[in-house]
Amino acid sequence: MKFRFKALGLHLLGSATALMLIFGALYFGWYRWPGWYLADVSQVVFVMAGVDVVVGPLFTFIVAGANKPRRVLARDIAVIVAIQLVALTYGAMSIWSGRPLYYAFSENVLQVVQAYDISPDEVDLARRQKAALAPHWYSLPRWIWAPLPENSHERGRIVASAVAGGDDVISMPRYFKPWEQGLPALRTQLKKVDDVGYFSSADKKKLKAQLRAAGLSADAPTALPLTGRGHPLLAVFDPASLTIIAIFKAK
Repeated sequence: MKFRFKALGLHLLGSATALMLIFGALYFGWYRWPGWYLADVSQVVFVMAGVDVVVGPLFTFIVAGANKPRRVLARDIAVIVAIQLVALTYGAMSIWSGRPLYYAFSENVLQVVQAYDISPDEVDLARRQKAALAPHWYSLPRWIWAPLPENSHERGRIVASAVAGGDDVISMPRYFKPWEQGLPALRTQLKKVDDVGYFSSADKKKLKAQLRAAGLSADAPTALPLTGRGHPLLAVFDPASLTIIAIFKAK
């Protein structure tokens, strides 16, 4: 039994180390707050953790035996590790393909834009047009302004596509502009908490309590919703500099 626990401990240590290295690189590179929350990758993370730090080491505990020939034991553990690596690679690629690339202000809302929101054709088009904010594989999250184009025909086409559930301007990096250029438009969209969409009455009550606890006004027009695949957040701006001074969650 002592041999089994030793094998379990070594396997658990190796699996946990590999998992933490992957999660650490992804989190500090792309998913740090509020990316992890908005992208809602918890389900993938739980599956990866379950396979790599629970199932894998548990199987090693089961197959490890002090009297088992070392060649057979090595083969059994190699099979377990191979399955773990497949699951780990699949999970890591899923998280990588959903990494946040932009936090976009568009019309009246802030939205996280993940890598799989932008089609390869849109990426190629942005790069061919030498768009300054075109994404690359190494791109880290950037705050940008995503206005609708001035051309009325193109604007109408994008709006119709978005209404029908297709691509919106936030998935078209050729139209992206620097964050600073969108601040005048952003200022006109700032709202009081009670006037912000995306939140229920109960959510707004919680948010206002958090603002007051942080020493911020709950009745000033300083907020915008920040949305993604998870629950929306509330971004609060300094009214003078238009920098984000706090991000609150209602859930």
